[in-house]
Amino acid sequence: MNFQLRKQKILAQLSMQGEVDTKALAQTLGISEITMRRDLNQLSDEGLLYRTHGGAIPIAEPEMPHRFVNKAAANQAAKDKICSKAAAQVNDGDIIFMDCGSTVFRLCQFIKNKKIKVITNSMPVISELQNSRVSLNIIGGEYDAERQAMHGSIAIEHIQKYQAGKAFIGVDGLSAKGLFAHSEKEAAIALALAAQSTHTYLLCDAGKIDKPSYLQFAPLEMVYAIVTNADPAALKYCKKKGVKVINV
Repeated sequence: MNFQLRKQKILAQLSMQGEVDTKALAQTLGISEITMRRDLNQLSDEGLLYRTHGGAIPIAEPEMPHRFVNKAAANQAAKDKICSKAAAQVNDGDIIFMDCGSTVFRLCQFIKNKKIKVITNSMPVISELQNSRVSLNIIGGEYDAERQAMHGSIAIEHIQKYQAGKAFIGVDGLSAKGLFAHSEKEAAIALALAAQSTHTYLLCDAGKIDKPSYLQFAPLEMVYAIVTNADPAALKYCKKKGVKVINV
């Protein structure tokens, strides 16, 4: 059975069941689990489904708008490697901040079994971590329906009331000049989270390296470490600035 035929059967099964399990689907189609995982990753990269730990769900989850889901699903394999590595920095008992970035969202699957407290402005993060071992502190403020997150002055005031050991943030681009964002309000949240945490971890895939965007909002030195799949040679300037690079 070629990939195109498997693709049709996978999507049909997903439509009927609402979710699929990698092992069960592999048995149904008579292929190996390795091939099934590869197929699901390919369909995820095409924006046709959303990968979960051990399977997949439809791309149009009711609690998340299409734009956010598609962004979270893009370049998923790399994001999951980054987040798996980042999760190793989180220990039981930790208090952490998580922003509303699509890469940071993918950290959820790797930390939901840890006994920690998460402070976040992201509705998708809240949805993913509810009913898990994680204790949630929900940042209030002005609701951004497109990003499914809280922003604004009230959100900043909320953040300033708390202290965390670690913050996990995303950016739209970075270079030796600093961190870049497409939105002033998301930049403001990132700055507030970093200010209230002992260590700030930047989760960033290779596609954002040396890609300045609309707004330069902070120097590179604001972060303690960058967790990335980028070539270490492309981030030589980090060492000069005292920023740790954690490669996957």
